[in-house]
Amino acid sequence: MAKKKIDEDALAEAYNRALALEKAGDVDAAVKAYEEVLALDPEDHGGAAVRIASMGRGEIPSKAPDAYVETLFDQHAEVFEDVLVEQLGYHVPVLVRQRLQTLGLGPFKRMLDLGCGTGLTGSTLRDVVEDITGIDISENMVEIAHEKEVYETLFVAEVEDFLEDNDEEPFDLITATDVLPYLGALEPLFFGAAENMTAGGLFIFSSETLPEATMAGRPYMVGPHQRFAHADTYMRERLTSTGFELIEITDINVRMEEGQPTPGHLIIARRLAD
Repeated sequence: MAKKKIDEDALAEAYNRALALEKAGDVDAAVKAYEEVLALDPEDHGGAAVRIASMGRGEIPSKAPDAYVETLFDQHAEVFEDVLVEQLGYHVPVLVRQRLQTLGLGPFKRMLDLGCGTGLTGSTLRDVVEDITGIDISENMVEIAHEKEVYETLFVAEVEDFLEDNDEEPFDLITATDVLPYLGALEPLFFGAAENMTAGGLFIFSSETLPEATMAGRPYMVGPHQRFAHADTYMRERLTSTGFELIEITDINVRMEEGQPTPGHLIIARRLAD
């Protein structure tokens, strides 16, 4: 069946109206306008469902819509590193390297870089890994990563889909830096990582968090900047239930946002033998 054509003018009008109402603090009217956006664009390229959740309304989605994440990163691929690293002070890949060195972990044979983007993590760990595979949902990001000649293999794919379908050799290192802010429920990611790893392999990922009072007992929620925050206890429980043992969880500043640090965690876990 052919996809229904999106009325781009109506969509732009509804989305801009929703943004203006959200900025003005009229939450009820903003939610209604975002619902109009979703009706016009059910695949949700603009992330309306995430924006509704960030205002504390509607159901918390289990993940950000694929169309939204793909569009967001395709649009920002050319300026991604300048904005993220230079302007927002994002240095998670460097923190990953530092923790591995401090703990005396590595070198590694096969690394899978989930949400590889333009190749920041792959570049940072290149000299301690023999073979690196990168995955990202954004074709534009993967093109930039390809130009760096850091990866032996690159795929344009959604992370959870790739982990479910992959039948290549298992990896002894899987990284997911800045992936969790676009996922809510973590079971598919953690199960998928476990299925694609050697026993004793390392799974390293970063997450963002919010104060306990804000989380209010929720395992995850969408924060004010439309990214998912995860509770420490939720991540620990899901790692244990999917076949990992936690090596360490470190408090980090993930990035600056409007001049304020974004608190988060860097987690290193080991895949247990079945």
